[in-house]
Amino acid sequence: MRVKKILSVLLFCFLLLDLLGCEAFTRKFTRKSKKSDAMVEMVLTPEEYKGPNMTKEEIYRQYYLYWNSWQDELINALTQKASLKKKVDCAQEALKNLVNMKMMLVADAQKNFDSEIAKLNDLLAYIKSDVYGANDSRNLRVAERIKSNIHKGFIYPKIRNYLK
Repeated sequence: MRVKKILSVLLFCFLLLDLLGCEAFTRKFTRKSKKSDAMVEMVLTPEEYKGPNMTKEEIYRQYYLYWNSWQDELINALTQKASLKKKVDCAQEALKNLVNMKMMLVADAQKNFDSEIAKLNDLLAYIKSDVYGANDSRNLRVAERIKSNIHKGFIYPKIRNYLK
């Protein structure tokens, strides 16, 4: 009799829970699909970044500073017998900044830059062909000469009237 009473109470509790439909309980033990729902496509809207408004004087000085630091880096790389890749990278960056400086000038002043750009281009070709660094001393003299010529003729006070 006692067992029947306990069984009937348990059956009643089970039915009560079943009828109440404990949603959290069923949600907890139901199997969820392993694959994710539809892939969400990410949409990025392009934004144009406008850098700080710099005057042409500031931009020229910035390119000059970049060129000067890369030229110094090239001279140090040639002095210290650095790797070929380092020397080529320094020469390419110096050349890039020298071309940027040239583009900021009027046509008459750009002609004066052409010879220095040609010299730096030739130096870059010599450095690329000198795989073992046998001509580093020659290339060092050329790099120093290019630096000296540009310092003499293309510092901002001398070139200020020729900016576009």
